[in-house]
Amino acid sequence: MTATTSAVWLPFPAEEIDGLPEGLDYRYWDGEPDYPGDPADCAYYVVPYMKGPEVAVRPLAKMRGVQVVQTLSAGIDHVEPGLGSLPPGVRLCNAKGVHEASTAELTLALVLASLRGIPGFVHGQDAEEWRSGFYPALADKSVLIVGYGSIGSAIEDRLAPFECARVARVARSARASARGPVQALDELPALLPESDVVILSTPLNPSTRGLVDAEFLAAMPDGALLVNVARGGVVDTKALLAELESGRLRAALDVTDPEPVPAGHPLWHAPNVLITPHVGGSTSAFEPRAKRLLAAQLTRFAAGEPVENVVRTTG
Repeated sequence: MTATTSAVWLPFPAEEIDGLPEGLDYRYWDGEPDYPGDPADCAYYVVPYMKGPEVAVRPLAKMRGVQVVQTLSAGIDHVEPGLGSLPPGVRLCNAKGVHEASTAELTLALVLASLRGIPGFVHGQDAEEWRSGFYPALADKSVLIVGYGSIGSAIEDRLAPFECARVARVARSARASARGPVQALDELPALLPESDVVILSTPLNPSTRGLVDAEFLAAMPDGALLVNVARGGVVDTKALLAELESGRLRAALDVTDPEPVPAGHPLWHAPNVLITPHVGGSTSAFEPRAKRLLAAQLTRFAAGEPVENVVRTTG
């Protein structure tokens, strides 16, 4: 680092983050129209959280001295459009370790609420109707997790007490895991017909965009539940709507395409769908974990040590 490229742009005031190293010029920027200084002086850029891709990439073209771009999300798709404007050698880091607990919690909440009919009970309460009956349980269901990174693993950890008949795991490439084999994406055609619950926790990239298309959905058994806590673009919304409106499948979506769902969109009123507004990581657990991550990363950066969670380096 040089004296002209020691600025760190943070989406939290520096005084609110315990353990930040001395010797860096901390500047607060959370997506406001005015920058906290010349972007060319920024050495370490922490992307504002949940402010959208336009905010995320806005300063990148001017960050000629940036060395690290740090997201506070597990996904990096919102900053990818701006990476081409960066100089070579810039490290892009994600927020592995920040969102696993919260996203896994919401995933289980969506699965259980959908299977046990909680939305219908809420509507029944509003209408003063007693909607008793038998509802599906998670116990004895076969679950498929598509995208078995740290979030997928955390989801399986929380599935463990629910007596599922089987949990299958799929990732880009086959490998072993502590809980069992992880199969490659090309194994999906054989796995989908046996899966009562399909959970999407994969990153959005060229190989996963539109992965859940009409063919994917047709392979799921009647009455199966699709849960998306990944990115909306992983699912072909038109194809999903056709399955929902036919009554053959159910869905629980924390992410959608388009997002947010615009007024009047048929997804709002499709049968058998539960929608939450992309709140998988937006919990009380986010801020303390994010701040601990930043303090640890910047301590390494200030000491000239390798930062962690590097998912890409510009070239």
